[in-house]
Amino acid sequence: MPDPDHSEAPDDPAAPEAPTAPRRRCAVVGLGARARLYTEALTGPYADRTELVAFCDVNTHRMAVHNRWVAADHPGLPPVPAYGADAFGTMLRRERVDLVVVCSVDRTHDRYIVAALEAGCDVVTEKPMTTDAERARRILDAQRRTGREVRVAFNYRYNPVHAAVRETLAAGAIGEIGSVHFEWLLDLRHGADYFRRWHREKANSGGLLVHKATHHFDLVNWWLDTTPRTVFAQGGLFFYGDENGRRRGLDRGYARAHGSPAAEGDPFAVRLADSEVLTALYLDAEGEDGYHRDQNVFALGVTIEDDMAVLVRYASGATMSYHLTAYSPWEGYRIAFNGSRGRLELLVEESTWARPAATADGGAVLHGAAVGDTAGRTELLLRPFWEEPREVKVVTGEGGHGGGDARMLADLFGPPGATTDTLGRAADAADGARSLVTGLAANASLATGAPVATRELLDI
Repeated sequence: MPDPDHSEAPDDPAAPEAPTAPRRRCAVVGLGARARLYTEALTGPYADRTELVAFCDVNTHRMAVHNRWVAADHPGLPPVPAYGADAFGTMLRRERVDLVVVCSVDRTHDRYIVAALEAGCDVVTEKPMTTDAERARRILDAQRRTGREVRVAFNYRYNPVHAAVRETLAAGAIGEIGSVHFEWLLDLRHGADYFRRWHREKANSGGLLVHKATHHFDLVNWWLDTTPRTVFAQGGLFFYGDENGRRRGLDRGYARAHGSPAAEGDPFAVRLADSEVLTALYLDAEGEDGYHRDQNVFALGVTIEDDMAVLVRYASGATMSYHLTAYSPWEGYRIAFNGSRGRLELLVEESTWARPAATADGGAVLHGAAVGDTAGRTELLLRPFWEEPREVKVVTGEGGHGGGDARMLADLFGPPGATTDTLGRAADAADGARSLVTGLAANASLATGAPVATRELLDI
């Protein structure tokens, strides 16, 4: 590092070059579709700072697929060494890993995070950080004990419109926040996808109040700079599942879509064979682990909810009414903040309607996200007391989540100080636990019918 009190002129031939920081040796565990975001970043725009040295997964075929993609994008790179899940510790030692990126099934996150921390590695984990309070405590204890870093990949914090919300609220534009109304709608294509995959079992994902809503609960914690204290929830499985499918005549009697004549023409069925990516990652990998990516959303085995209402009180005194619907004709969200000086309203239409899942290219379900057939709109409206409402203009970027994915990757893997973070976007293990505890308390409330104090689950 150059001496801040004495810098040589940049054109001085005698000035020594700044030492190049060694590249961080990175491993990715869990090689599903989401992992591609990270493998492309580590071997592409951030390859001058990172070196992808290992893959780890329960399925060797999926690791081979990712290696093919890496080779196609970067012909000069050697294959990334691949390790089975039971060799995770061996991989960390043998490949001298500095940073582990965790993209595995949610219920396994704690296993890899804790082992990585105890081996002296830092961690970037996909959301949710984990699926229950015991696993969350294991992670928090390991992070405190080792002093290593855990970053939770809350890409929604990096969306420009979400940053504008935080800036507007922090500036006091509507005064003290009294309440938040938050509705999130998943359309019939995206929402259904959680009921085709491993997410349909609450033991794997914690349900949508953990797997999906952790994004939303984190945003409110971040926007209001507060912590949830009491949670009450109602809801259940209203639309998907075997009983609902039979009652409404929606179930066509197949277990999974591939190879089933009964699935032909079913708007809820996805055809894996129509997508090169889905075929490579899942259909061709079935022989090794038996995992089916295209299960019938109206078949037996669904243990998560699809319609949930949650009431939260925060340490700041504010309350939130939240609703998640996973069978909507359009996709997006509406949020309103009521304050002592006015109201702030956000509308995001991610799709105004959705075609059936069984489209020719199968792209509707890549990365677990739907692509809207008609683009919607984004509107952030400030309504101060005694004044006409006015729109807060926001410039969004290209790519996923209004450019949020790219900004998040730059923050995670770019040089220190390359991105400004005056809004505190970087999320650590404590942030992961604070977002998680609302969903955990909501699940407990669904089970008991009573309000749940978050401190009964996690003391955060």
